[in-house]
Amino acid sequence: MNGSRTSRARSGCKPSPTPPARIAEAARELDRLRTGWLNPPEWTREEVLEFPGSASGPWARYVHEPDSRGIGTVRYPRRVPNSDEAARELATRTLTNLYNKRPTWLVLAHQKLDSAVFAAYGWPETLTDDEILERLLYLNLHRDHAK
Repeated sequence: MNGSRTSRARSGCKPSPTPPARIAEAARELDRLRTGWLNPPEWTREEVLEFPGSASGPWARYVHEPDSRGIGTVRYPRRVPNSDEAARELATRTLTNLYNKRPTWLVLAHQKLDSAVFAAYGWPETLTDDEILERLLYLNLHRDHAK
């Protein structure tokens, strides 16, 4: 690494405290858009599965009215196709297919998330992939030394 790259890598080593909310917002929006594409509301309906579960187990956030032992009713909502035709269409809706299509809305959502992450680290958005990897390597190597 030459000196200018090393000094550039050192700038913005820690994300500033305010951008995490911007990152979270962009990530939620990306998730909302992808979920809407994978399971369009016009092709799906919500179905709630109910079964016993522990308030301290993997289903904890879905457990309702646990008893003194912590056992309650799990109410797990899931999206299911609303018709056989919808099921056939939904079978083709995978993240791989979505990312192979790269619709404009997906590209823009990723750009918004990337922009928020760059801002958090104080990095310019014009970095190449190699420069990003260089900076991340620098941060990871120096994180171990800081412990």
